[in-house]
Amino acid sequence: MTIDIEVSLTYELGAARLALLAVEAAQTKDQVVNECHLDVENAVLRHLTGEHGFGGRIWALVGGPTLCLRYRARVDLSRAPVYLDGLSAAPLDELPDGLITFLRPSRFCQSDQFETFAADEFGHLSGGDKIAAMIEWIQSALTYAPGASDSGTTLLETFSSRKGVCRDYAHMLCGLARASHIPARYVSAYGPSVNPQDFHAVAQVWLENEWQLVDPSGMCTADELVLIGAGRDAADVPFMETPDEARFLAQEVQVKGS
Repeated sequence: MTIDIEVSLTYELGAARLALLAVEAAQTKDQVVNECHLDVENAVLRHLTGEHGFGGRIWALVGGPTLCLRYRARVDLSRAPVYLDGLSAAPLDELPDGLITFLRPSRFCQSDQFETFAADEFGHLSGGDKIAAMIEWIQSALTYAPGASDSGTTLLETFSSRKGVCRDYAHMLCGLARASHIPARYVSAYGPSVNPQDFHAVAQVWLENEWQLVDPSGMCTADELVLIGAGRDAADVPFMETPDEARFLAQEVQVKGS
């Protein structure tokens, strides 16, 4: 599948006139970026490796008060659909280096508070069957409600309100998986089936000795998602960070598959 991405962002920056951006599609074995054009008006850019060596980040030092960004990419995907049934979870003492952090609680995913719930609800299952049951529970228990949460909403708050958006759905799955001793990480992505079109949040779970990509919101399948970056939760992979307050002026994300 070929995915075409177009992003435009316009924000008024604070005095530092500095932003850390994560909008470019990552290069992976099953995701090849054939065309990529990034333009940030009147800015000096410095490229960095993304969190945990995945994807990339860009420091943009802007010469004026307004950040105007345009990003366009064409990405060819060869990723197969993910079928969770029967996939095995690795014993904890056999996990590869670097995965332990994705078993721990994080700022927005207080997974240690869900161990009893996860054991009661999903303890009779294992591996991919357990993750599939978690996704089914999330989709039935939560109501997708734009505006019901914000950038500070945590897993505990989503569990209480039972409302949220893709960010909250991804946090929920990461928290429940980690509470069940299965590594899980939060993933920022683009997807053509996202409605309304915007940056998207999904998750990866460590099963069958590799990261399996899943969308707990049910909007997209693994074979149509273009990944940007991955981390412990939304705090690790926002599309933009600034050292002082930024004011929204305009934003548009368009993703099409063919």
